[in-house]
Amino acid sequence: MKIRKKILAVDLGEKNIGLAISDLYGMIAMPLETFQHRNREWDAQHIVEKADSVGASIILIGQALDAEGQIGSAARHAIKVADVVRSFFQGEVLLWDESGSTDAVKKNYVEMGIPRTKRRGHLDASAAAWILQDFLDSQSYQESFGEKRDQDDS
Repeated sequence: MKIRKKILAVDLGEKNIGLAISDLYGMIAMPLETFQHRNREWDAQHIVEKADSVGASIILIGQALDAEGQIGSAARHAIKVADVVRSFFQGEVLLWDESGSTDAVKKNYVEMGIPRTKRRGHLDASAAAWILQDFLDSQSYQESFGEKRDQDDS
């Protein structure tokens, strides 16, 4: 099994920000924490501090595209956050389409019968794990079939 770099994923909610981490093999995404949004610079510093503390060399930020797959206000916000994170972080910072992640996690919680009161505080970290798992699965698929993805990580 190929050892990879740890990846920290970020779900930028309106009030809270969720974080998730990958295993070293790039197979499993796990929710890590949720923290309350303060301001762009503080949030970016906290994200980088967490990435450093868990040994992540890549930060993956969820970018919600609009219904037509275009960059709307939420996606522009993610780009701005990514720019600030890059100013503090020595590793790679990537953006990944996270469209539907929060709705998918909410649906899973309902299907599992988890009461709304027990979901509080976990939704954003679980959404970050969903985003990261989507990214990891995509990378695994591409490696299996010898494809190489051109990522714009500027």
